[in-house]
Amino acid sequence: MKKRKTYAAVMFAAGLLSLFACVPAFADTEGFSEEYSRFQNPDGLMDEEDANQLNEELDEISHNRNFDVTATLVNSLNGQSPEAYADYLYDVCDFGYGDNRDGVLLLVSLEDRDWYLSTSGYGITAFTDAGIQYIGEEITSQLADGEYLEAFEKYIELCDDFIDAANNGEVYDTDHMPRKPLSAIWLGISFAVGLGGALLLVGVNKSELKSVRMQEEAKNYVRPGSMKVTKSGDFFLYRHVTRTERPKANPKSSGGGGSSTHTSSSGRTHGGGGGKF
Repeated sequence: MKKRKTYAAVMFAAGLLSLFACVPAFADTEGFSEEYSRFQNPDGLMDEEDANQLNEELDEISHNRNFDVTATLVNSLNGQSPEAYADYLYDVCDFGYGDNRDGVLLLVSLEDRDWYLSTSGYGITAFTDAGIQYIGEEITSQLADGEYLEAFEKYIELCDDFIDAANNGEVYDTDHMPRKPLSAIWLGISFAVGLGGALLLVGVNKSELKSVRMQEEAKNYVRPGSMKVTKSGDFFLYRHVTRTERPKANPKSSGGGGSSTHTSSSGRTHGGGGGKF
């Protein structure tokens, strides 16, 4: 009887939290509460197969990194700001790894086309204000085109890169950002321009050397009677050396612009930032 009452209480609590867009997962892993799915899809905006795929990918990176990477896609913020909604969802779903609740959550709301990243614990260090805006720039075009699965997968890929950089002491910030790969189109254009320029230069030089023929002896290049060498030798006269101090490289900043923080309605410290798509 006691077990039934306990189970009923748990289900009742889960029902209340589902009103705040938390879909229960009912799991327990060391370091994570894992009471709720890492991808929240309360309005069913993404089909079940894609939602399950995202959950698997978020679970994998979270466990590999010991850092909670989560996301949600909603239709409306119910009158709240993107910051308040994302922070509250992170807290009420008990996301985060360890005592500091290390993690990040990407909120996407279709109502006013908002995106927002809420960070907690080590996430505040790994995802600076500038880094958050970089991630936003990388996913907004896909969000604007309605490619939500692709946008969330790009977010997961970037999170892995950002966490790795932070773990290596090279946090992505204003003075240190990921290098964007050069488009294959520009590689092709560069090759064509380089090849064309080289062929043009060779052609011009070749046209100017039509009268030149290879000579077997150097005497043909000397005007008769203009020079008579009686004695030759090598003599060292002097040496002039100029030394310039090499400028010292500035060490890479571990923070640079850093992360701004605020306190959520739950009393926890969060970082974050967002924009429109």
